[in-house]
Amino acid sequence: MFPNVLAFESKRMLRNFPPMFFGLVFPVMVLGIFGGIYGNDPSDLWDGLGTVDVSVPAYVGLVLAVAGLMSFPLGMVEYRSRGFLRRLRATPAQPSAFLTAQLLVNIVICVVGISLLIVVGTLVFGLHPPARPFAFAGIALLSGAAMFGIGLLIASVARDEQAALVIANLVYFPMIFLTGATVPLELMPGWMRKISDALPLTYAIESLQWAWLDRGDSIGVSLAVLGGTIVICAAAAARLFRWE
Repeated sequence: MFPNVLAFESKRMLRNFPPMFFGLVFPVMVLGIFGGIYGNDPSDLWDGLGTVDVSVPAYVGLVLAVAGLMSFPLGMVEYRSRGFLRRLRATPAQPSAFLTAQLLVNIVICVVGISLLIVVGTLVFGLHPPARPFAFAGIALLSGAAMFGIGLLIASVARDEQAALVIANLVYFPMIFLTGATVPLELMPGWMRKISDALPLTYAIESLQWAWLDRGDSIGVSLAVLGGTIVICAAAAARLFRWE
């Protein structure tokens, strides 16, 4: 039964333009624009690092945010608000199977999107490999869990699709524009940096850059924020989520 559910969700995702475009194409487009302008030569702005080397870990955060904050919660709320999950209880297919399949499909989108970034960055702009590849993979997994945790919380508090879309947008756009996911924090004024300190994606990107670039700064606080985000969102979602 579950393979059929997974196949259904996969086909549904392939027909859903926004998550496919913003998860796979948009980050590569942003990389192409900034990489084409600045290249990957050492820059004083990045303490001798290349723009592409600094940007790719940030765009990884962008991919995770698209799937975790937009695609995943909106899909869940759509199923619930249309009574799909309620009707499933009268069939052999369990609602949890559809939500699990939806989660797996979004994870695949993340993996493909991140792979595209790395391949394009390497072949076109001379992206250097991560200094700590295993740490990078682990931090990407932790960061993804934090984004999907927030998405699960959005799905838990939104009563219908319209409310979910509004809440997701209110969370998503500050996350991608004020955390370094699209515009580097180094280019932002001080008041924007203060806002970024309150957003979990900021700490995800800092940790991803630490692993990729071998920066010497400690990331203990960043990892604690990401872990705390997962725990808090999971606990709140477990209390608030409704199948109907």
